[in-house]
Amino acid sequence: MRKLFLRGVLSLIVLLLAALALGFALSWAPDRPVQELVKQWAPPPSTFVDVKGLKVHLRDEGVQTDPIPVVLIHGTSASLHTWEAWVDTLKSQRRVITMDLPGFGLTGPNPQNDYRNESYTQFIIDLMDTLGVQRFVLGGNSLGGDIAWQVAEKVPQRVDKLILVDAAGYPIRPQSMPIAFTIARTPVLNKMMEMTLPRSMVESSVRDVYGDPSRVTPALVDRYEALTLREGNRKALVQRFAQSNFEGSGSRIKAIKQPTLILWGGRDRLIPVENAYFFERDIAGSQLTVFDDLGHVPHEENPARTAAVVQAFLKN
Repeated sequence: MRKLFLRGVLSLIVLLLAALALGFALSWAPDRPVQELVKQWAPPPSTFVDVKGLKVHLRDEGVQTDPIPVVLIHGTSASLHTWEAWVDTLKSQRRVITMDLPGFGLTGPNPQNDYRNESYTQFIIDLMDTLGVQRFVLGGNSLGGDIAWQVAEKVPQRVDKLILVDAAGYPIRPQSMPIAFTIARTPVLNKMMEMTLPRSMVESSVRDVYGDPSRVTPALVDRYEALTLREGNRKALVQRFAQSNFEGSGSRIKAIKQPTLILWGGRDRLIPVENAYFFERDIAGSQLTVFDDLGHVPHEENPARTAAVVQAFLKN
């Protein structure tokens, strides 16, 4: 009887291991060299700019004589493509600069493997210096918003206005976190993530940050999947989370003096809307607009409604 029991347990273990091996094989997704991705994801006006030895994927569009360009910074695991609809709206009247941050999109990993906010803040300053841009409007979503207000605090004389879109900055208490982020923070699993990427995981993660998941299209999932596979990006994401401070730096936000627009999705479950009111409270004279039906990336989910508010803010 005992032998039969042990044999049954052993058979179960073998089946589980076989299922695991099959799942691993089916989701196997090696890194892709950036050269394979450029044709589809970096057509004109994309360019690559050298910033202290790092080839940065950049788009510089619109009115090139604009003395105070609008600079937009994407969030974790996103890319400059997240701003495309906003750029289309703004570029007839403004110069608009977007980029892929180190560790994301086509820019790829930071050679020093430094993904602290301080490093990203200096990166934006170095990028503006490289482009010869002395003063600018700075906007950002999520991680990008965190970087944006820290740049505004560090070099206030260079930031004309600030646009914060579901920005990080205060202690993060998510109601829900994309599964890809959870795996990237989990030992052992995050090592497997560097070699596998089930499309279902990508889709689930994108749907998680939308207020209305039905707006997530196959084409959108294609983009997030392809750019996640850029060589080195998955390892960089793991390192980014290992170096992150999820308690924020809220005490410093009160130092922000620039005119500030705060946009938030009322259905944001990653950085809940209560954080919007913290920013409004701590930045004197700031303007807050909440879109009740949108999620963590309202600029991507409904660019027309969100960009209209930005246009009005920039005109004032």
